[in-house]
Amino acid sequence: MDDEINYTKMVETALMDVVRNSLRHAAEFGLPGDQHFYITFKTHFPGVSVPRHLAERYKDEMTIVLQHQFWNIVVEPDYFTVDLSFNHKRETLKVPFDALTAFADPSVQFGLQFSTTLAEAEAAPATDDSDEKTMEEVLEETDQPQEKQGEIITLDAFRKK
Repeated sequence: MDDEINYTKMVETALMDVVRNSLRHAAEFGLPGDQHFYITFKTHFPGVSVPRHLAERYKDEMTIVLQHQFWNIVVEPDYFTVDLSFNHKRETLKVPFDALTAFADPSVQFGLQFSTTLAEAEAAPATDDSDEKTMEEVLEETDQPQEKQGEIITLDAFRKK
């Protein structure tokens, strides 16, 4: 039995609470001003539910934007659901928090990246993710000036090598 304190897990849990509380705030009050969320998640993570056409198009990761047209955010302890419009059709997505890889609000230069979870690492073989966008690239695609890029917190710097 390992008696070491798992700081990485504690920090990641605390940061995931930031996401949960942000979504709860948006569900209750909406998003003020220019605030909007970019939420990136693994599309084939256990428990993720997205329309088939999206799962086929985004085979590994997908980023959704919650800004003007989102409805019915429900935040549960382990997952959230949200209705979004795709091709003028409202669809419900269910995303476990463990499936998240990034969360950002570019309007206030805030971003978080989450490491691959142990459950996902055990369930899926290693893949080459070189075609995926980093959070920095996602933030650069917004209308934010270059000098106002988001602050990214990467937990990998704190992991044992």
